[in-house]
Amino acid sequence: MPINIMIVEDHKLIRVGIRTLFEENEGFKVIAEAETGKEAVEKALQYLPDVILLDISLPDISGLKVIKRIQDKDCQSKIIILTSHNSEDEVTKSMQLGINAYVIKDINTELLLFIVKTINEGAIWLDPKIVPILRNKQESLIPKKQTSRAMFRNTHSNLTQREYEVLKLVVEGKSNSDIADTLCISEHTAKAHVCNIIQKLVVDDRTQAAVKAIKEGII
Repeated sequence: MPINIMIVEDHKLIRVGIRTLFEENEGFKVIAEAETGKEAVEKALQYLPDVILLDISLPDISGLKVIKRIQDKDCQSKIIILTSHNSEDEVTKSMQLGINAYVIKDINTELLLFIVKTINEGAIWLDPKIVPILRNKQESLIPKKQTSRAMFRNTHSNLTQREYEVLKLVVEGKSNSDIADTLCISEHTAKAHVCNIIQKLVVDDRTQAAVKAIKEGII
């Protein structure tokens, strides 16, 4: 069964790009689109999508009000905020409403596809760019960063210094090619480091490695 998706985005070009991404990959089906908040609420209740990709900034009502109205109608769709906004107020209020993911729009497409899959299965995703905000405003949601490399070594001594550098780039959503360029290594070596990190952190993939790195304060 494909994951049924609704896209809520007022900019047509962006909306078409997101729809095309999911249409070109198996396991997803875009069943509805909305340009305004009012339309989003109506279509969410009409189509009952598995996952809603929702921008915060809409021409009539905010994405935050959309979430509240959908929740008031007991709609069980998973909600992913997909936005360019990362203000403290919007991030904090979104988390308080119990969204399933907060994603900044510059995320790479492969990672977005994986996030939607894992969200549909019950996971939670927080974009690395909003983690500092949550650490400051909602300490109970994200643990404090470890304060020193010495403490890091005590907890994750099986990661090398280079693997730690690679992990930081994985958390930023960098591809193997990006990592290779940043660290002046081959893409093959970058891929090997990522594989080692996944194995050492006892996770299934790079996305889970990034989540664990954030939640456990490794990065």
